[in-house]
Amino acid sequence: MKNYLLSVFLLVVIFACDRGYAPGKRDAVFLNRRDFIAADTSIIVKPVFIPLPAGAVYPQGWVKDWAESAADGITGHLDEWTATYGMAWKGIGFAATGTDSATGTGWALEQSSYWLDGAVRLAYILNDGALIDKVSARLDTVVNGVLNGGKSFVYWKDDMDFKNDHFDNWAHSHMGRALVAYYEATGEERILEALTKVYGQFDVLPVPFQTYGVSGCTNIDPMLSVYELSGDGKVLESIRGIARDSLTVNTVNRWNHEDFYSGHGVVTYENIRIPAMMYSVTGRHELLSASKNYIQWLDENHLLPYDIASSEEFVAGKGSTRNTETCNVACSGWTYQQLLEITGEGAWGDRIEKVFFNAGPAPVSRDFKTMSYYQSPNRIDTVMPSEIPGHPGEGAYNYKNTGHEVLCCVGNLNRVIPNYVMHMWMGTADNGLAAALYGPSVVNAVAGKNIPVKITSETNYPFGETVAITVEPAKRSAFPIYLRIPSWCCNPSIKVNDEPVIIDNNINGFFKINRMWERDDRIALSFPMQVEITDGKETPYPSIGYYVHGTSAKRVLPKEKNINSPYRTVSYGPLLFALAIKDISPNEQSPDGKWNYALLSDNGNEVEVERSPMPDVWRWQIDDAPVRLKVKAGEFDWHPTHVLPLPAAEVETGGDEYITLVPYGCTKFRISMFPVAKK
Repeated sequence: MKNYLLSVFLLVVIFACDRGYAPGKRDAVFLNRRDFIAADTSIIVKPVFIPLPAGAVYPQGWVKDWAESAADGITGHLDEWTATYGMAWKGIGFAATGTDSATGTGWALEQSSYWLDGAVRLAYILNDGALIDKVSARLDTVVNGVLNGGKSFVYWKDDMDFKNDHFDNWAHSHMGRALVAYYEATGEERILEALTKVYGQFDVLPVPFQTYGVSGCTNIDPMLSVYELSGDGKVLESIRGIARDSLTVNTVNRWNHEDFYSGHGVVTYENIRIPAMMYSVTGRHELLSASKNYIQWLDENHLLPYDIASSEEFVAGKGSTRNTETCNVACSGWTYQQLLEITGEGAWGDRIEKVFFNAGPAPVSRDFKTMSYYQSPNRIDTVMPSEIPGHPGEGAYNYKNTGHEVLCCVGNLNRVIPNYVMHMWMGTADNGLAAALYGPSVVNAVAGKNIPVKITSETNYPFGETVAITVEPAKRSAFPIYLRIPSWCCNPSIKVNDEPVIIDNNINGFFKINRMWERDDRIALSFPMQVEITDGKETPYPSIGYYVHGTSAKRVLPKEKNINSPYRTVSYGPLLFALAIKDISPNEQSPDGKWNYALLSDNGNEVEVERSPMPDVWRWQIDDAPVRLKVKAGEFDWHPTHVLPLPAAEVETGGDEYITLVPYGCTKFRISMFPVAKK
């Protein structure tokens, strides 16, 4: 028996020696959460998917290239460039915009907590020792402050007045998210002790109807994780109390009756998931439907082609020069992620991929050392967009190492890559694993009867259509694997060990394979992509105070009500495509770029797809794009203005020709919402 146990142990160690993987603290954390969710009757509606700790999924291929660029660039060095990121959460005062110089509270806490949340995840995903040391030193300061008598994560303040201070309370919730990630990555019990101490006696604010200013209701997000990790009844009762609060009930009722507020984009995306998150411990379907209804309203009125609502601080309708605040690349993806976990609906995974592959790379330089506050579907030097947004004002489109003097977006940017990577694979309550998001990766986790499993996904997706998955359990073991079938794919195919599988149980966009797995079992996925050409109309800005008499009141375009210009977009699988105007740098386009085209093609079957090999190192370069589309277009005399960025109607063109489009994420200057040519 002893020899048998020794051989099993050696097998586990040998099978995972490439990353030094063996069952340890992080596995114990995941098993605790998974088993608690499965067994606890207080969780009335079990989440379908359960996140793995940061570090369980390791990126490969092009995703690894991009993640390492982040660690070498902004994520790894942001604290060296500005006091906001270098000093926040140390419990001392310092000088920074929007920050109390005596206490160090205010904007700096908010902005730095974004960075810390993303950086701690990326550090453990890449097993980057230098970044781990840097981030853990700051987070340990907060943990120690709480354990040494602090009443909250703002541990140096004896009173709790900050709970009514919107920015500090909002920042408190994002620090909570960072500490949850830190605990799951390390398994250090003192971190969970600090989280439970704070959230066991924390008076959470209810969900407000108006998504105008930041709100402490977002503390529900990390609190739910803390409950699943600790089982602390006080935390549970706080969550349920907020669900019962009259203000929350009123908000949920209004959202369920199609009464929505055209609010601040970041606050909107952060707030709208909170009712859905409370659904699991209350079983009240109106909470889930309220969140879904709000997202549907955003989609119908404000959605841009990369699946994020416009947000020029406040939501701004549909338009080729409407902006998306970079904060919302992270916020929208996280909200979709929570709904994916709660509902198990694969459509949320489709949306996460569309955000990540398109909106993710656009506002950051290819070396990940500079970024911009805003991106827009069309950007042509000073031509589109030409009107300076009311907030944050001048420089909102410029790329620099901190993005802008308003530092929120450069902090939130650091969450985009790690949040995607660590959710490519997730656990399930039936002891399985789910391929939720696709990309090249290796996952080390436990499945079945707590058997260590290594799964390798070899793919160029989304630049390729196939995914080769190798399953390596430590020993022969039965457990389910769930595979997300993208909704855009009409003819998916699956093979197991070269044998075709009939896709006959595609439930909510996931196909379940439940079998006895052996070392080197193989799954081959094929997701043939189709070109999709979509027509739409630009819309006016919403008639709200921000655009009528607020910060943006001096702008011309928000006052225009007769906006109905037609546009056309081109997608291929999860990728949005654009006419790239080559750039000298993210702040300077090449002077010889032509862009005055209207699309003639309105049928994807007319589009020619060109493929080339992936480059050795992926840096989102236009010339390296492994997929290109040749689309029929016509040149015309186009002189866009800030009031009329697209022609008001279909245009006459001087003949037709084929133009080449590349993935939107490769571009810094581009046209992705095209004028429409008359047939």
